[in-house]
Amino acid sequence: MNLNAYLEFSPEVAEAKASGKPIVALESTIISHGMPYPQNVEMAKTVEQIIRDNGAVPATIAIMDGKYKIGLSEADLERLATEDNVAKVSRRDLAEVIATKRIGATTVATTMIGAAFAGIKFFVTGGIGGVHRGFEETMDVSADLEELAQTPVTVICAGAKSILDLPRTLEYLETKGVPVIGYKTDVLPAFYTGTSPYKLNGSADSVDTIASIVKTSTDLGLDGGVLVVNPIPKEHELDAAYIDGIIETAVAEAEDKGIVGKDITPFLLGKIVELTDGKSLKANIELVYNNAKVGAQIASSYNGL
Repeated sequence: MNLNAYLEFSPEVAEAKASGKPIVALESTIISHGMPYPQNVEMAKTVEQIIRDNGAVPATIAIMDGKYKIGLSEADLERLATEDNVAKVSRRDLAEVIATKRIGATTVATTMIGAAFAGIKFFVTGGIGGVHRGFEETMDVSADLEELAQTPVTVICAGAKSILDLPRTLEYLETKGVPVIGYKTDVLPAFYTGTSPYKLNGSADSVDTIASIVKTSTDLGLDGGVLVVNPIPKEHELDAAYIDGIIETAVAEAEDKGIVGKDITPFLLGKIVELTDGKSLKANIELVYNNAKVGAQIASSYNGL
């Protein structure tokens, strides 16, 4: 399997790989589909700098010109953030988008795939996908969960997006054998809020412990990734009753409009931004910054083992 023909490393990432520095992958769907311009570019640049400030090298991943780009230039970021018809690429779309040389933003699943191809073990995002509400009727489960079950990349996030069915998401991850480790929490964070009623099986109070868990999983040759859930900082979280009410309103509107599949998450997140007068977007940005800090610290600790 000749992957080199499909991989293009930025100079910064290539140098990091050659010198053995810790590297942290970043997704690009949050840039193209998750936030408005220019906040998306500002957020992407800030996240990359936070990772550098905490001892690692950022590698934002996207599909461009028939290749997996591992590390993006400023021009690449602008292109992703402003071009029309940027494809939202999950595993099912990957070969088609690369073969037809379309520009594509990577989801959690395809960022994990690209990171694994590139030999990058750690990936920071906002929140993962999961089991959608109304699963018993739609069978709608994010490809992120299957990817976590089969691709050996550690994902640092603020839990599953709270527009989802959180208890079913946890149950699905357990069925697939994915370890979910709470960083300084023993319950699943709910994205916009740091707590939920759903208890976790594992937690850790230090990045060194998490790095050791990841190394042990690697040494044992276990399939799949490790999911690290890191609560949004208290000063940035939204009131649970307030945001839950907003989410219910947004979900009801999506149902009324018949929005399903991969279109539903961007619709719901955009509607929630509108209904909260931007408060949810600010919270989203802050939790990504916090995840970037923790993810870089875990990667740096792992690199020293």
